[in-house]
Amino acid sequence: MEVQSKFVTLKNQIEGAPQESNFEIKETSLKQISNDEAQLIVKNLYVSIDPYQLNRMKSLSSTHSATKYANQVKLGQAIDAHGVGRVVVCGDERFKEGDLVVGHFGWEEYTLINTTTADGFFRKIESSEFPPSYYLGILGIKIDNWVRIALEGISGLTAYAGFFNVCKPKKGDFVFVSAASGSVGNIVGQYAKLFGCYVVGSAGSNDKVDLLKNKLGFDDAFNYKEETDFDSALKRFFPHGIDIYFDNVGGELLEAAIANMNMFGRIAVCGVISEYTNKRRSAPNMLDVIYKRITIQGFLLVDYLHLFQEFMSFTCDQLRNDKIQAIEDISMGLESIPSAFVGLFNGSNVGKKLVQLE
Repeated sequence: MEVQSKFVTLKNQIEGAPQESNFEIKETSLKQISNDEAQLIVKNLYVSIDPYQLNRMKSLSSTHSATKYANQVKLGQAIDAHGVGRVVVCGDERFKEGDLVVGHFGWEEYTLINTTTADGFFRKIESSEFPPSYYLGILGIKIDNWVRIALEGISGLTAYAGFFNVCKPKKGDFVFVSAASGSVGNIVGQYAKLFGCYVVGSAGSNDKVDLLKNKLGFDDAFNYKEETDFDSALKRFFPHGIDIYFDNVGGELLEAAIANMNMFGRIAVCGVISEYTNKRRSAPNMLDVIYKRITIQGFLLVDYLHLFQEFMSFTCDQLRNDKIQAIEDISMGLESIPSAFVGLFNGSNVGKKLVQLE
């Protein structure tokens, strides 16, 4: 038996913003494996679509320190990504056909896994309490071998570690979250409200603003595309200043946030999506940082894997009690992956972006 598998590959390295024309769909055959081999064939059900992937698609000359933490995407090969799938061919006694697994798979219909060399890159999903797609977002499951996936979209643990351990919140803090309707930002805002903070988010459309205020419980929100002066906007929404800024954007919003931070303010730098396709870099007033004693800290998920059980216990309890919501944006079919990825950079997605393959 052979399994025919379509996959998305990169036609050329990307400079600037991605285009659908940068990608193409190819097909390959995965040959039947014998039962005595430590291999699995997984039918991918959902694959994760993450902005970070763009840095891996650029030429080495145009990339930066991100290449130290993850491999460059190779032209003509399936683009690896976080995914959830079902075992359809099994050559490892630890698994059986029908098991759900989550791990570092690919933008492809099927993934062939050598369980010896790939050990630590995937896990069996033991519980059926939550939808499988949650394990790519709000419940992003721990993978022991972090090197290739540390910067990918494990949204829930990223939000938890960034907010509670980097931002070190206090009840009543004034919290600003950029890209607040995105995969990480919406969870940060919900955590902050649960903790007793005043929370304002920025997003790229009035529908997203409505989602933040009327569904996710943010105290306020604004459409950054309608603001001509971010500094004035933040003064309007934070007349008493900002204690915590969770930064997913960088650029001008970071500059404006620093200008409006309170004494001993804390900034968690999670992402700089405004700078992925724009060569302009943020230029905050560093005197503000000095005189206000502002802490600015970038972070990687690898530094906080020890929090995984704590994070899962807390977040699962909140989901069970309807205290937080999982926001997902799901496109259908392998062919939709290029447009789904391009959409990340024009603000099309709401919440965690996924593509469903079955």
